[in-house]
Amino acid sequence: MANGGPVEHGFPHLATVRRAVTALYKRLSYDVVETFSASVAPADVAFGDADDLHLGAQRVARELVRHFRLPDARLIVGFREMTHAANVELAAGPEYFVELNDRFRTHREDIGAALAHEVTHVYLHRLGLAFPTTAENEILTDTVAVYLGAGWLLLDAYREHGPASQKLGYLTPEEFGYVLAKRALLFHEDPAVWFTSPQAADAYAKGLARARHDERRPPLTAAGRPARLRYAHQRRRPPRTPPDPEAGYTFTSGADGRPRVSFDCPVCHQRIRVPVRGKVKARCGLCRTVLECDT
Repeated sequence: MANGGPVEHGFPHLATVRRAVTALYKRLSYDVVETFSASVAPADVAFGDADDLHLGAQRVARELVRHFRLPDARLIVGFREMTHAANVELAAGPEYFVELNDRFRTHREDIGAALAHEVTHVYLHRLGLAFPTTAENEILTDTVAVYLGAGWLLLDAYREHGPASQKLGYLTPEEFGYVLAKRALLFHEDPAVWFTSPQAADAYAKGLARARHDERRPPLTAAGRPARLRYAHQRRRPPRTPPDPEAGYTFTSGADGRPRVSFDCPVCHQRIRVPVRGKVKARCGLCRTVLECDT
């Protein structure tokens, strides 16, 4: 989007983003996700005004194809007038035709961001990973691009200067920041040093705060006192009482009649179910994270 109206903010797509992270782990496995521990380096997708437009775009496309380990995929990049930032034809391959909006002829610093989204489309197409609707698929694509180390470019392309605005992708800036923070916490990165956009840095800070909140929700021992008190109150309620939708956890009875609590893994958002019996360690079977809980 370029000067196309106000930029949406907040976390309206958070549920779909979390489903996307879970789906990615299920499709790739923890071991494969771990191989993406290195993000795309800024120098590898840098694009100067003196660079040849088409040769430079092809170079950046090749770097992103290499990052996603698609050795036999060849992207042919062109430019034309269009409403959207970019488009890719998802054919059988190995050649994929990518069209970029003509505005990137003069905004070359954002070509890497536009191509990151389109190459991720190719990657997901090869994986056979998709959500039911077009809107959900676009959110899935943005989420995977960020989580696997290329999508920080999309957040850095977000800028607002008075009445002018630019945002690429389908997540809000804060949601981009949230997914990027999830990745940063997993791989101990500091993506803030890569940002050239002050607005991107602010959005990342807000996303990071939301991601850290996921790590401080009951029954995790890192939860704060007010949250722990609410958890204890919920635990004492009758089993048939409807759960608090904002709490993120639910109480049920196991086959043995003893109470259990289920909650989302703060890393991959897979649902985890453990007995209610005080302090326990829970290991997520999907992302292998060991969680300290006080149930």
